[in-house]
Amino acid sequence: MKFKLALIGFGTVGQGLCEILLSKKDSLKSKYDFEWEIVAVSDMLKGSVYCPDGLDVAQLLNLVKEGKSLNEYSPGENRELHTGWDALNTVNNSNADIVCELSYTDIKTGQPATDHCRAALNSGKHVVTSNKGPAALFYRELETLAKVNNVKFMIEGTVMSGTPVINLARNELAGNEISAIRGILNGTTNYILTKMEEGMSYKDALKKAQELGYAEADPTADVEGFDALAKVTILANILIDENLKPSDIPCKGISQITSEDIAKAKSENKKWKLIGEVKKENGKVNASVSPMMIDLSHPLAGVSGAVNAITFSTDLLGDVTITGAGAGKIETGYSILTDILEINRFYKE
Repeated sequence: MKFKLALIGFGTVGQGLCEILLSKKDSLKSKYDFEWEIVAVSDMLKGSVYCPDGLDVAQLLNLVKEGKSLNEYSPGENRELHTGWDALNTVNNSNADIVCELSYTDIKTGQPATDHCRAALNSGKHVVTSNKGPAALFYRELETLAKVNNVKFMIEGTVMSGTPVINLARNELAGNEISAIRGILNGTTNYILTKMEEGMSYKDALKKAQELGYAEADPTADVEGFDALAKVTILANILIDENLKPSDIPCKGISQITSEDIAKAKSENKKWKLIGEVKKENGKVNASVSPMMIDLSHPLAGVSGAVNAITFSTDLLGDVTITGAGAGKIETGYSILTDILEINRFYKE
């Protein structure tokens, strides 16, 4: 079976996925018996193009690289082509098997991404997304909708980009009871705290993070903990089987951490980290996001720079920690690929 893919959003993640698919086309076929073609791309700013017989991915990437609209795509002779479709039209009327929802994340409403996911699942299409909004706010609804329509709702890229957190817990840690999850879930704040440990002020460390592209011009989502909050919500609902909303979880960021706080932690052989945490005790689940002083002996204390890490507390293996990239073009594109390959395995079983 050759899977037909539709991409909703063609920013960093979508382009990263396309680059991976092109570079690994032969190995994906030989190792996993996976074949693909991209039939549609719809981006609010970059334009939209749909060809039922498949698009030239290299041409799509070149158009964006040259600052041109996807509407300028040239299909060649005798090929059906549609341009200018909005996202919902693309989802509903394309012949895609898998919709990759890669649009902008609005963690307050989950829109418009949630409507894209609903439409795809209702039309019998699998959904793969790195968008935290639908996963944090509407996971149970969307997962139920997927089961009703015998398709998959896959969200590996929502927590730690290409570092396999959800799939690790579901597959490799299967059989374990996970009682707690504690993690560094935002690379920007971890970078800032690392630089403050090296002697920088908060203000200078934030400026450096912005210069390197780790932090946005408006860094609020990162430094006030809202990005980590969305990820904690996802982990609690999927891996601990809770039904929390972001508004249910106490959240505090790092903007009030001072150089004096950093010095105090050093004097106690500890480090400050922005920690997202989920604990299950006596049948009750508690979750939080806040700066914590971590003992140097803890695996998370050694995680420096723009890196993410999670420690799972399990009944059979004790603490299991995984560390890796939490963002990036290729890294997040890879997370989409891993979920697509999981769907491919679903059809091979």
